[in-house]
Amino acid sequence: MLNEVKAVITRSGDTMIEDALGAACLFVLLFAGLSLPGLI
Repeated sequence: MLNEVKAVITRSGDTMIEDALGAACLFVLLFAGLSLPGLI
């Protein structure tokens, strides 16, 4: 199982970085959207 995970990470290393950045952006947007009603 660990070997399979390592193989997947080495095969799709570039897209993993893009996916992590996309997930981080979604969390930032979620946080901004939830805190926006408190600012108004």
